[in-house]
Amino acid sequence: MSKKVQPNLLTKRFEEALVFAARLHAGQLRKQSRVPYIAHLLGVAALVLEDGGSENEAIAALLHDAVEDQGGLKTLEEIRRRFGNAVAEIVKGCSDSYTTPKPPWKERKSGFLDSIRNASAATRRVALADKVYNARATLKDVQQEGDSAWEKFNGGKEGTLWYYRKLVDAFEDSGSTRMLDEFKLTVAELERIAGKISGNEGKVSP
Repeated sequence: MSKKVQPNLLTKRFEEALVFAARLHAGQLRKQSRVPYIAHLLGVAALVLEDGGSENEAIAALLHDAVEDQGGLKTLEEIRRRFGNAVAEIVKGCSDSYTTPKPPWKERKSGFLDSIRNASAATRRVALADKVYNARATLKDVQQEGDSAWEKFNGGKEGTLWYYRKLVDAFEDSGSTRMLDEFKLTVAELERIAGKISGNEGKVSP
């Protein structure tokens, strides 16, 4: 007889994190779609939970951009105080900068690629969920708008495709998962469409 899987129930901590995240990011919009930023945070948290993530990981998903966008290390310490070290360390691992203005785009992304290879499994799950959500949104934009969609991204077309491909390589170091499989398929489709738009059938190089 198979053993029943225990449900991963959420507690009041998740509710408190949801309210905290909504207040931190109030008025902030996604630069690609111009929808309220909380939609992205909810989407990433949903991916984490659907992948079997813990409550700590789901809370970190709601707060994964808080340090970068809403106060730096001061916000990180507030997260630590409210939700504990485990959540704070995941959020820290998902952040590629703590200062304003942020360092140059390529420098930040290269640093993140280096760090995620040695990150905890919890950090990697939340970070991958973020990248899956972003890649989905990017693919939708490119499908609808064509080459002009890449102008929204700091890295442009070549830089963004370079980053996505390097992310695939970095996450593959720890083996395959269903979420990683989706990410790889989405990135491959982005590369295919970008090559087609550019008149090439191969991948676009950085």
